[in-house]
Amino acid sequence: MGGGQGGNGAISINVNPRSVHQGGTLTISVQGCKRGGTVTSNAFPQTNLSVNPNGISTAIARIHNDAAPGQYNLAIRCNDNSRVATDQFTVLAGRGALGGLGGSVGPSSTEMAIGGGLVLTAAVGGSLFVARRRRMVSTDV
Repeated sequence: MGGGQGGNGAISINVNPRSVHQGGTLTISVQGCKRGGTVTSNAFPQTNLSVNPNGISTAIARIHNDAAPGQYNLAIRCNDNSRVATDQFTVLAGRGALGGLGGSVGPSSTEMAIGGGLVLTAAVGGSLFVARRRRMVSTDV
């Protein structure tokens, strides 16, 4: 948990994940901002905290694609208090793994040749099976 303020305003901050790739997202949870607030950082645009009477407000911030890798600070200002609470996170170089894109890379020429050979073998085998079956049926009649 990061820095915080006593009394009104942000009491504790939870940043998840602590290390995020460029273009990724951070979830920021803050205890003590019952009327919402704002989260600012050089790594992402100003983001609003949710209004939550139970005392835990959240915001989701998307890191800039061109944010330089390294340590960043974020600042939280609750709408019901002028105090500012801060915390840190790390931006990692590059983009993380993109889920759901398996198979998006085209097959190589070797894979195409093997696949074509299998299709040709299946076609020839199927033709021979049908021709042989047709001859057997006509002799039985």
